[in-house]
Amino acid sequence: MKTPLSYQCTEYDCGPTTLLNAVSFLFERKQIAPDLIKYIHMYCLDGFNHRGEIGKSGTSCMAMSFMGSWLNQYRRMRDLPIRCESLASDEIHISENSRIVGCLQCGGCAVVRVDLGGGHYVLLTGVEGDKICLFDPYYHEKPYRIRGVLTVTDAPDRMNRKVSWDILNSEEKRYYALGEPERRECMLLYNTETFQSDNMEYVI
Repeated sequence: MKTPLSYQCTEYDCGPTTLLNAVSFLFERKQIAPDLIKYIHMYCLDGFNHRGEIGKSGTSCMAMSFMGSWLNQYRRMRDLPIRCESLASDEIHISENSRIVGCLQCGGCAVVRVDLGGGHYVLLTGVEGDKICLFDPYYHEKPYRIRGVLTVTDAPDRMNRKVSWDILNSEEKRYYALGEPERRECMLLYNTETFQSDNMEYVI
């Protein structure tokens, strides 16, 4: 049994919430050990604000990169069939032959940092035509009135938005844009037992 994806509890915890959503998206509930939840929360929310308050600058790029390496080690210790791969900035774009789209089409997911009035982590979970399916952990009561952004309410275990490729690829400061190429972040995640690797042999 898989559970619905979750919303963040504060203004700051999009990082750990999105990582936990990636795990929930990829695995059955009975496969997820409680220590995994504990460590995700322990290693994220490391950013300090200008007053020195920990957590109030969210999760840093360094912490998210560390989590990818840590999860790969966790796979070996705990027998959870998870694999993580961080992409370089020039690989982080949405196109027909991109690493991200290939991952999504083969059953994986991707944690990316987008603009939502500031840096914000969301989970990419699929491709439908010219739109990417994603789950945004920031709860918003009303639909965004943005062309190319659709609100989805009937797929709680996969997505709550569909966002056009053009918006995600934008280098401008706009909602759900990946932003300037050199500042982009993306981590691909797979369940190695269910990942359809025949279609993407260069990843696994």
